[in-house]
Amino acid sequence: MSISDKKQQWAEGIVAKNIAKTPERKKEFGTTSNIEMERCFSPDFEYPAYEERLGFPGQYPYTRGVQPTMYRGRFWTMRQYAGFGTAKESNERYKYLLQAGQTGLSVAFDLPTQMGYDSDHGMSAGEVGKVGVAIDSLADMEVLFDGIPLDQVSTSMTINSTAAILLAMYIAVAEKQGVSADKISGTIQNDILKEYMARGTYIYPPQESMRIITDIFAYCKDHVPKWNTISISGYHIREAGSSAVQEVAFTLADGIAYVDAAIKAGLDVDEFAPRLAFFFNAHNNLLEEVAKFRAARRMWAKIMKERFKAKDPRSLMLRFHTQTAGCTLTAQQPDNNIMRVTIQALAAVLGGTQSLHTNSRDEALALPTEDSVRIALRTQQVIAYESGVADSVDPLAGSFLVESLTDQIEKGAFEYIEKIDRLGGAVEAISRGFQQKEIQDSAYAYQKSIEGNDLIIVGVNRFTIENEPQPELLRIKEEVEIAQKKGLAETKAKRDNNAVNEALKALGSAARGTDNLMPHILAAVKTYATLGEIADVLRDVFGTHKETVVL
Repeated sequence: MSISDKKQQWAEGIVAKNIAKTPERKKEFGTTSNIEMERCFSPDFEYPAYEERLGFPGQYPYTRGVQPTMYRGRFWTMRQYAGFGTAKESNERYKYLLQAGQTGLSVAFDLPTQMGYDSDHGMSAGEVGKVGVAIDSLADMEVLFDGIPLDQVSTSMTINSTAAILLAMYIAVAEKQGVSADKISGTIQNDILKEYMARGTYIYPPQESMRIITDIFAYCKDHVPKWNTISISGYHIREAGSSAVQEVAFTLADGIAYVDAAIKAGLDVDEFAPRLAFFFNAHNNLLEEVAKFRAARRMWAKIMKERFKAKDPRSLMLRFHTQTAGCTLTAQQPDNNIMRVTIQALAAVLGGTQSLHTNSRDEALALPTEDSVRIALRTQQVIAYESGVADSVDPLAGSFLVESLTDQIEKGAFEYIEKIDRLGGAVEAISRGFQQKEIQDSAYAYQKSIEGNDLIIVGVNRFTIENEPQPELLRIKEEVEIAQKKGLAETKAKRDNNAVNEALKALGSAARGTDNLMPHILAAVKTYATLGEIADVLRDVFGTHKETVVL
């Protein structure tokens, strides 16, 4: 028997003994995407010579990172997602986070703001300020960023259907601070396709929504050059129940659709592609998540170079923000979520993220308290300053397991993209319910594995505690909605309503024609036309989307 055979026999014996001692341990070892995890990669394992094809960080195909020095040059942006109640309350939270060491802002908006309704609309009842800050007009936006210099702080806004309106408000606030539009930096999510398949905060039909998005691309190219005009989001796709492979595939398929639409609208690919950004989820399977980020980077570089013939190296770079997985947080034993978030944040850093939000321990129960937010931010800071993982670029490169997973995720994701192409692209595939059904099937299988105890969730289906005490939670009071309605009424009473009506009329005419909508939205915002009034003008012209029923 050879030495290699003896090693194999010895290893198999050890594994068999361990399995016998721990019968609750599952015997099938696979990732969330059903990629089989090899037990062990031995030194004589036959696998491609990675050193010959991996290349270097900062070089095509960017598997190892978009910057040659990555975190040795500067850490990722620590951008905690925050917003609740009134603009004043959220402004205070932003200042608290900046004082605690946060390096960028990330704004959460309430559901009425996301759906294009003012706080006094009947559809807004009970939702004002609940899952984010309520923004009805430029007056609220001025309060939200009061005392925060917009030429020094980068701001991300998680907003989609009403992204053009909120961006216009941000530009107007900056101008009031004396900061020109070409000096502000940040990101709007502006990714409507994932809303149709995974999240649901859409307003207009797909084609009309795509027009608004490409209008934003064109406007920002000329007037807001430092702004990332879209954050193509896999985060919500994963939150809806997709696997890691599906998250990459459906996100990049959406990216292809946006690039196609922009080119058809007359834009040159290298004019807008460098400002595209992505937004991914980070889950608990650390090594699969690291591989997922590396695969996504490599795939996008190939797509942009080979499919769209982009020539600017910046057009080939997949730059992304990461948020830890909200759907993995448990209401039971919420302190366990600190460990989950740490694993997920570590995966994002090892995978080369450009910015990161870490969820708070109590978010399965309510909006986070200040103490919980501080712990979440400190998690990033400990990883950055104490763990040592940021000292080397792509430290897991060449690992047989990580490189194998990277290859398999890339292969599986490209197979999905080919299916979507055959259906006519992401928009047409969504209209047929393809992505929705795939996500639903994946979510069902995941939930079934938990209920069958094939997947152990600590504190939920194993290691539970009876009569568990509940932590102190942040609660949004009913007075928030009352105050918001009062402020809105005061704004409407003080503004020049003739100017508002003229601006809204001009916007309606532009929507019925082919003019870029952004200058008209900005003009309306500056008259203190409300978000709901502007959205209603576009509703009247474009109509509203009806959800596809997936059988």
